[in-house]
Amino acid sequence: MQAVICHGPEDYRLEEAAVPEPGPGEVVIRVESVGICASDLKCYLGAPLFWGDEHREGYCQPPVIPGHEFVGEVAALGQGAGEKYGLAVGDRAVSEQIVPCWNCRFCHHGQYWMCQTHNVYGFRQATFGAMAEYMLFPAGALNHKVPRTIPVEHAAFIEPLACSIHAVQRGTIEFQDVVVIAGAGPLGLGMVAAARMKNPKLLIAVDLNDDRLETARLCGADMTLNPRKVDVVDEVLKLTDGYGCDVYFEATGHPAAVESGLRMVRKLGTFVEFSVMREPVTVDWTIIGDTKELDVRGAHLSPYCYPVAIKMLEEKRLPMDRIVTHSLPLADFQKGIDLVGAGTESIKVTLTP
Repeated sequence: MQAVICHGPEDYRLEEAAVPEPGPGEVVIRVESVGICASDLKCYLGAPLFWGDEHREGYCQPPVIPGHEFVGEVAALGQGAGEKYGLAVGDRAVSEQIVPCWNCRFCHHGQYWMCQTHNVYGFRQATFGAMAEYMLFPAGALNHKVPRTIPVEHAAFIEPLACSIHAVQRGTIEFQDVVVIAGAGPLGLGMVAAARMKNPKLLIAVDLNDDRLETARLCGADMTLNPRKVDVVDEVLKLTDGYGCDVYFEATGHPAAVESGLRMVRKLGTFVEFSVMREPVTVDWTIIGDTKELDVRGAHLSPYCYPVAIKMLEEKRLPMDRIVTHSLPLADFQKGIDLVGAGTESIKVTLTP
């Protein structure tokens, strides 16, 4: 089969690979659509998280097939897999991005998304990803059937939407909260749609791109702010009698959004971070502690959120035709990576093997 193989930073090649065959409890799908994530881009560009630095080993294990946002048609089932997952050959299916070990302390406590082994599709030798004609769901994966009423390119958005839902859950939004979501890319737009379901008092989206901000309004934002045109911190303070927003979500991956978020969130407010940063971020930690006593929360992956994401797409809660801006053949993977890197013409870019 044709597959994109990651050999190292900026060294991704379209090559021939063996079609996987399922063992007991395993599933093979024919990939119908796979999204290019910002984390895929940062892995491609050589971010330390994936390739290591003086503080850590690299997470990526090349050579590996990338791709953790995907959907496909079940092509083959290993012994017992159909019964375990309620899947049959020909069904459309998705697998959660992490395949837990089920043996570590986190897995034993139901916190499988923080699994110590932490095999995520597309980065590890145990979990090759979906930028290929076929892919394997290992035994122990978390698999879900996907209704065919969801268009296939939209179904590839299940993974990022599920991540957005988890981030919003971490924000513990209350009814009268003023909520700011920085970044109107795929994750930020998903956060807007999920936060809308929490019914905050005021939901504000922030981005440098006016087209993305218009999409954010269609996802449910009450107001949009472009930092190129206004002082966003000043605007939020004016809207809140000088107190600041109650909850701030950082979904840009840019250090400036971290700093501005700390400035605009109120005392005793909540700051939720969901980004892969290309470089270290330096901020005044006095704001977090002695000045505002903030509740700073990380958000990682999408535990227990895939069914909610599937339901939201079924209910057409997001303008998916505006969000999925490009669908390219697998052979054009480099064009897709470049589109995501530029960020000016695209929101979600998908590949079709």
